[in-house]
Amino acid sequence: MHTDNTLAFEQEPLFDYLLVVSPGTSIANDVTALKQLVAQELGMYGSRFSKAHISLFRSVFPERFQEDFVHMLDDIARRQSGFTLYTSKFDHFEHGPDKRTIYVNVANPKPLVELHKKILHEFDIKPGSFKPHITIARAISTPEFDKVYDHFYNQVFVRSFQCKSFMLLRKPASGGHYEPVKEFIFGDEAVQQDINLFNYAA
Repeated sequence: MHTDNTLAFEQEPLFDYLLVVSPGTSIANDVTALKQLVAQELGMYGSRFSKAHISLFRSVFPERFQEDFVHMLDDIARRQSGFTLYTSKFDHFEHGPDKRTIYVNVANPKPLVELHKKILHEFDIKPGSFKPHITIARAISTPEFDKVYDHFYNQVFVRSFQCKSFMLLRKPASGGHYEPVKEFIFGDEAVQQDINLFNYAA
């Protein structure tokens, strides 16, 4: 038997929340050019226009839990120090026999793996396998993969960027586009910004 509260919960609109690290404008532009290269071979494909990012965490829940989630992320970011990330080569995931994902590998994943663990710990979720990466083409068919992967096989993509924050995005679970909710600046970076603003004002 359903209670009124259960019915209310079931009828609440759900949101798909995604926590990401941005690799910065320069790398994002390079990734966009690579996606254009794939599109020239395949035409439109699923992740063609998604902005370059590294996914940290994803969950679906009602909007009324958003404020608590934001407070939790504020606490994690406040205790987090910035770090440098390096990309290295292209690689791919296999999703069964029919689908492939082409991505840019993160050469030093440990800082992101540790950050991922901290977030899961707040949810009391046991960490599973987590491989930080920047997607070029997500879940394309195996024939499509075979058509374009020569552009990436044994090629390198050597870049670096300072990771100083993460961004929370959301979209309706029923579909739509991700929209930003909040950027969370890491603790040491926030302090540095305050110092710079103070010096500028002085």
